[in-house]
Amino acid sequence: MKMKILKKIIFLQIIFFAGFIQAQELNCKIQINSEQIQGTNKSVFNTLEKSMSEFVNNRKWTEMTYANTERIECTMNIIVKKVEDDVFTTEIQIQSRRPVFNTAYYTTLFNYKDDSYSFNYKEFDQLEWNENVITSNLTAVLAYYSYIIIGFDMDSYSRLGGTAYFQKAESIVTAAQGSNLGGWDVSIKDPHNRYALTNNLLDEAFKKYRNYFYEYHRMGLDEMSINASNGRAKIAAGLSTLRDAYRARPSSLVITTFLDAKNDELINIFSKGLTKEKTDAVEILSDVNPTLISKYEKILDN
Repeated sequence: MKMKILKKIIFLQIIFFAGFIQAQELNCKIQINSEQIQGTNKSVFNTLEKSMSEFVNNRKWTEMTYANTERIECTMNIIVKKVEDDVFTTEIQIQSRRPVFNTAYYTTLFNYKDDSYSFNYKEFDQLEWNENVITSNLTAVLAYYSYIIIGFDMDSYSRLGGTAYFQKAESIVTAAQGSNLGGWDVSIKDPHNRYALTNNLLDEAFKKYRNYFYEYHRMGLDEMSINASNGRAKIAAGLSTLRDAYRARPSSLVITTFLDAKNDELINIFSKGLTKEKTDAVEILSDVNPTLISKYEKILDN
């Protein structure tokens, strides 16, 4: 009897450690909203949602080892605008987050809406992926944003730690050139497409911003549970980096994505700050994003 119990314990330990070692990087909730589509077999959307979830979550995107508890929390919400002859015209909203050290709080790392996500799909199609040849825009976009999510997560834990994954995303952009698929084209001067995003992230001009992104999380947010004043001071000290980057490249997508992810968090952080921290934060944030001046001024009300 004891021997049977011992064997069972060993078996369960093997399963546990195998799961620990082989866990994939992403824990992504994918949802498809097809409310705008009438008269279409709704089962195709359920099948597509399941296939997309399996493609993103069951794939190893890096050489790193992740525990189940370390998987990156993220969402991809896809709104279907039109379906015609198996061509889906959609937009996709991507968001990722990570826990702040020693707290129950999660901070948003990436919050981005892509309006140019169109692809061919028939129900029960297998989702295939080849990094060197883009045969499906459906999987190319999912792979691209998987690498972007991992890159932002790595940047928040180590200086420029996401570079290799942003380069992976850039290689998808390169492979997609000439494919006539929306959102990839280098020649189209669109400051908000996938090419522009990776171009910003890997541009030397934004290296200071990416260093600040690391300091914001590791030296700022992660320190706040130990000493809130010191953590906030670190975030305040580098805030001018956003203004410098914005003034150098006013249409830069990478600064827009930072503010889209952090606006409410920044207001909350500086609302509890010293008077100079509050006034400096309002001045800098209003300069970088003047459309939200009235929102930023709420910092001064506390």
